[in-house]
Amino acid sequence: MTSETAPDGRVGQVIENAQDLRVARDLRIAQDLREVITRAECVLFDFDGPICRLYANHDAQTVVDNLVGWLADRGEVGLLTADERDSADPHAVLRAVHRARPGSPLEADLEARLTEEELHAAARAFPTPYVDRLIRTWHAGGARLAVATNNAPEAARHYVHGRGVADCFGPHIHGRRTEHVHALKPDPDCLHRALGSLGAHPSRTLMIGDTPADCLAAREAGVAFLGYGQDELRQKKLRSAGAEHVVDSLGTVLKAVWAGALL
Repeated sequence: MTSETAPDGRVGQVIENAQDLRVARDLRIAQDLREVITRAECVLFDFDGPICRLYANHDAQTVVDNLVGWLADRGEVGLLTADERDSADPHAVLRAVHRARPGSPLEADLEARLTEEELHAAARAFPTPYVDRLIRTWHAGGARLAVATNNAPEAARHYVHGRGVADCFGPHIHGRRTEHVHALKPDPDCLHRALGSLGAHPSRTLMIGDTPADCLAAREAGVAFLGYGQDELRQKKLRSAGAEHVVDSLGTVLKAVWAGALL
């Protein structure tokens, strides 16, 4: 080797070493993820996102506009900020009314209106890729499953029944309660109810969610968390909230569950 070629050789070695480190890191991450998935005896699913795209055919912005219009008809639209009126998050409208009129008939009526919108959306929702097979495989392997969502439990029940996976969840579907609007995630209320109904220990339970609120609720409840982010922005938000494990496809989770069943 000449003095002219030696630097190129060193650069090549540095690149090879960096590649080896990346491979080792990726293998470690994959192994950690498999361990989190396979040791779970109980699994809590968020609804909108991990199980389905609730507003795939009934746009969330349309729901917000309907709720805002309903409030305007009653002379109460002033309870919302401009950002809340323009939000694509129906829960932002419900939280705003709760903030201004907690426990009021207006809040209860708005929550019932939102439930109607969610039921309409659930009838037209798209399934998240791989989730039906994941639910059935996990259930067949003996895992106990529940839904823990900020959506109306009626909407989640309607959807899982239509997909033929209701038996995998049984009565363990826990969602928003009219009298407890304050307890939406990141409050861990629905997770605690799910844990109680399953008779599950937090240390043996996994939560699958797609929002920072899901991650924070899981941490507060003491359960492991697996983030589901279909794109880089969602993944970044989940990691910023503290999620250590994030996947962009539930197919990755399904493969890990299959692998665990073969051990």
